[in-house]
Amino acid sequence: MEIAVRFVAAAVVAYLMGAMPWAVIVVRLFWKQDIRTLGSGNSGATNVLRVFGVPPALAVAVLDVAKGALGVWLAMLIAPADASLDMRDWFGVVGALAAVTGHSYSPFIGFRGGKGVATSAGALMVLAPWVWPPLLLAFVVLVAAVKIVSVASMTLAVLLPLACWLIYPERHILLLFGVLTSAVVLWRHRSNMKRLAHGEEPKITLKRRLWDDMKSRTNDRGE
Repeated sequence: MEIAVRFVAAAVVAYLMGAMPWAVIVVRLFWKQDIRTLGSGNSGATNVLRVFGVPPALAVAVLDVAKGALGVWLAMLIAPADASLDMRDWFGVVGALAAVTGHSYSPFIGFRGGKGVATSAGALMVLAPWVWPPLLLAFVVLVAAVKIVSVASMTLAVLLPLACWLIYPERHILLLFGVLTSAVVLWRHRSNMKRLAHGEEPKITLKRRLWDDMKSRTNDRGE
């Protein structure tokens, strides 16, 4: 009974941690806008990058990574002090999945949210730290090559279970984490898949922000 209560507590704490909608908070705080009504409408770092540029997108990405890492860390703290490695992994996986779910379906913004990639990365840093560096390298290379963040994100989602299995072959719970997290991330990218199929998925650019274009059109109408 005590273990069940601890698992529930870990899930709730990590879910609420992951549910903090940093993209919405940052944009509303500094631009008095709702990111959910701009660009793709997604409340994640990629949409913030597309609309407002690198600095706020980087801030949102760091905050989303941090909440994933903190959610897993807190969940593992709730595990019994004498828990085995397998038991601690179970608490970590519960925390990771709860944090990603909180990010994707946040109760603070009507159970909507982002795609879960940055939050998954943060969870991975604590739960399976040696998986994180090669996946980060792959992500950077893919984004630089194709200029489409969703392609890189979905590719990493597919690679995640394989990486967990290859790097931690004895910790089967991490493979479960990889499979379930991959499923969540791919499910959240359904709209991106449709746009890719029709050749409509936008590429990222650092030269011009959507917000600049919107302000220019507003100024043109006012003149």
